Amino acid sequence: MSDSARVVILGGHGKIALLAAPKIKAAGFSVDSVIRNPQQSADVEATGANPVVLDMEAADTQALADVFSGAEAVVFSAGAGGGDPARTKAVDLDAAKRSIDAAVQAGVKRFVIVSYSSAGVDLDRVDPESSFYPYVQAKHGADEHLRASSLDYTILGPGGLTLEPSTGKVLIADAAGDLDGKRPDPDVRVTSRELVADVITHVISASAAVRETVNFYDGQTPIAEAIR
Repeated sequence: MSDSARVVILGGHGKIALLAAPKIKAAGFSVDSVIRNPQQSADVEATGANPVVLDMEAADTQALADVFSGAEAVVFSAGAGGGDPARTKAVDLDAAKRSIDAAVQAGVKRFVIVSYSSAGVDLDRVDPESSFYPYVQAKHGADEHLRASSLDYTILGPGGLTLEPSTGKVLIADAAGDLDGKRPDPDVRVTSRELVADVITHVISASAAVRETVNFYDGQTPIAEAIR
């Protein structure tokens, strides 16, 4: 694969992005990691990626499209990290929607977003008074915007994120993040961040799960076998 096949990662200094960048690079792509703080450049460079300084909250669709131009794929793994509802909306919803629109504008077909396993159903089952609700609204809204687009999207829905090493194996959940129609126990509903990075790399390099949502936890089935 030529160096011209470039992947842009949004949220480039996030834990998943820092794990994904070297894997995507090893798969034969060049990687641009978008970061807000220039002081994070060295951390990004250490992964083999090229740091691109851009504040996603402030950047308009055109500014994002300029960064995406000519890329093979865009990965949205940015997040406000919860806590502040206004920032959650600004990053997880508004910046995500602008990024999706920018990919369309730039002619980049492939778009992978990191959501979470029960984003599709939580609007109906999480208490609107809960501090978690703004995050649910943001992730659900971003996913719906992506599904409605013309992009070759993949929506990834991991469970509770851990710092455990990846086993390279997954347990696929249904559209609600359930297993056999039941909500799994919290200790089953976990996903290694490095496993998420492996899945991102797989779906891009193998053109797998196009226009699909994949909810998954740490499991026993090799990624390439489970996600086609």
